[in-house]
Amino acid sequence: MRQMHLMTAHPSQRIVAVVDDDRRVLESLGNLLESADHPVRLFSSAAALLKSGGLEEIHCLISDIDMPGMDGLELLRLVHAARPRLPTILITGYPDTLKRLPALDRSNPRVFTKPFKGRELLTAVSDALGSPLG
Repeated sequence: MRQMHLMTAHPSQRIVAVVDDDRRVLESLGNLLESADHPVRLFSSAAALLKSGGLEEIHCLISDIDMPGMDGLELLRLVHAARPRLPTILITGYPDTLKRLPALDRSNPRVFTKPFKGRELLTAVSDALGSPLG
């Protein structure tokens, strides 16, 4: 899959980064977040986010857990080593993956199992950013 990287033009707002190897999910989440006026950066892999050099400008991270190469849990560990207070939301299509989460108690990410309601995700993002829903 080719790397996908998109940044919407909202320079004064808080940026939400989305990492998912499924292009349809990535685009869908990008559209959902943009519909609520959140500036979005999309990445097709954990490595693409880390290589982007833009980790410092992100205000909330949404990541799929189950991805080839570096999974979302490893990404979370690396991101929180650099940015311990960065709000993070994890998504998974495989509920059994959630058994691996207790080791992440310090980072305390919100977790959504696919399929989930878009409005609930938007609420979680707004809560993470400390702003009301638009």
